[in-house]
Amino acid sequence: MTTTAETEPETAADQPVHVDFRTEPSRYRHWRIDVESPVATLTMDVDEQGGLLPGYELKLNSYDLGVDIELHDAVQRLRFEHPGVRAVVVTSAKEKVFCAGANIRMLAASPHGWKVNFCKFTNETRNGIEDATAHSGQTYIAAVNGAASGGGYELALACDRIMLVDDRSTTVSLPELPLLGVLPGTGGLTRVTDKRHVRRDIADFFATRSEGVGGKKAVAWRLVDETVPRTAWDEAVAGRAAEAAAAAGSTVGAEAGTAGIELTPLVKSRTDSAISYRHVSARMDRKAKAVEINVAGPEAAPPSGMAEVHRQGAQFWTLAMTRELDDLILDLRTNEPELGTWVLRTSGDPQHVLDHDRLLLDNDGDWLAREILLYLKRTLKRLDVTSRSLIALVEPRSCFAGSLLELALAADRGYQLLGVFEDEDPDAPPATVTAGPANFGALPMSNGLSRLATRHYHDPEALAAVEAVAGKPLGAVEAERLGLVTFAPDDIDWAEEVRIAVEERASFSPDALTGLEANYRFPGPETLETKIFGRLSAWQNWIFTRPGASGPEGALRSYGTGRRADFDRKRV
Repeated sequence: MTTTAETEPETAADQPVHVDFRTEPSRYRHWRIDVESPVATLTMDVDEQGGLLPGYELKLNSYDLGVDIELHDAVQRLRFEHPGVRAVVVTSAKEKVFCAGANIRMLAASPHGWKVNFCKFTNETRNGIEDATAHSGQTYIAAVNGAASGGGYELALACDRIMLVDDRSTTVSLPELPLLGVLPGTGGLTRVTDKRHVRRDIADFFATRSEGVGGKKAVAWRLVDETVPRTAWDEAVAGRAAEAAAAAGSTVGAEAGTAGIELTPLVKSRTDSAISYRHVSARMDRKAKAVEINVAGPEAAPPSGMAEVHRQGAQFWTLAMTRELDDLILDLRTNEPELGTWVLRTSGDPQHVLDHDRLLLDNDGDWLAREILLYLKRTLKRLDVTSRSLIALVEPRSCFAGSLLELALAADRGYQLLGVFEDEDPDAPPATVTAGPANFGALPMSNGLSRLATRHYHDPEALAAVEAVAGKPLGAVEAERLGLVTFAPDDIDWAEEVRIAVEERASFSPDALTGLEANYRFPGPETLETKIFGRLSAWQNWIFTRPGASGPEGALRSYGTGRRADFDRKRV
């Protein structure tokens, strides 16, 4: 993980800064991974001088985006490089401090968009921890060996079990409201009630008590699972990790001692106008405020079996493409906030995509096949919650089939060419889309439904009609009839309709578009994830702009100065 800047910035608010999300353990400054299979330990030891930007010190294991980029990488590597790990202990190397949460100086100095993107990425990383516990058999245990406040307690909440040292002084707390005038930004409120089942009235009291809760009361209120005297701490943590590993080993995941694959460094080229990898590329049109993204399908049929997939490792198309797409989403989301419309294209052989999907789905008992699909699921979820307008263009030689059809289904609007481009490529086959097995539940959204089920929510007949033609390439007329695309212009109207769609999007209020898209993308059941990315994110986004939090006399800027925040007392 690196940053580059044209000039040396003086504060976190200065620009331009480009954030690179690529890192690996030898470059970590804030985390350490120790693996003694079937148990791994993630130790947080934040370098105070290792902030992503100058202008603040990361004291007391407080974190910024750079700290969380390393955590995200570590969670990914444990799943792919150490699949035999069955329990992961998250703890601190600091004396009597687990984690003080997001760094306040960083938040106070950061522009609004940086704060929001930081919280979003941190939320996604916490969700990845829970996904590893639920689907990869890697149970996370928070060994809270010192004070855990704000985001530090939220990190613990993402774990399956929370152990708290009982030394009469260590507490857990969510002090954002009383001290900073904001909300816990990474799911704390939702996980306290929905995951740990803390009573609403107790949760209300807890979130307004800046000093936090420890000891027996923290256990009684379900804020932690157990407290352990410091004298018995190491033995107790080791015991709980061994128990969790034994229990996880009997459910899902790879066998202890299973060899993983190496997540080799991503090869990436970036200029001011383009970003390119092997399978994914993006062209940035700054005048149009848009990015044209292309995902290339597999160049050949898949291997004959999973043994060859294991040999190919990170070079296997589905995994390689997913890693590239994930990195591109993060890059554009963080570094190119003014490019508000993403135009999604694909290229390649649709059958190769479907065959790669089938290989993974038919071998879901293989740990690597399962992890690749889970990673693709998480990456598509990241696309879903990205505050950019998404327009999918289905053209001749596209491969919107199976797992890549999910890109079109994730879009806010889709266009499929009726026929071919007579002047440009008259010999091309007509544009098609193909639904496959991957589209019917293997890659669910945050609401727990497939994108097809979400698109046809409360319309089972429409969903059944798509299922009936699974595997069949569909031309524009049929795809439009089945609701797989929005419009099907012909060659004469294509360029004009696409141009109007992109230009119109650029003319609208970006704030209003973000609200519109976030509401329309998640019909259906409300889950812990949709609450975090919908309700919590929307409120936090609004609160971050209010003077009580971010104004000159607001709580974020007043914290630590001895001044009291000056709140606008009108409730709205």
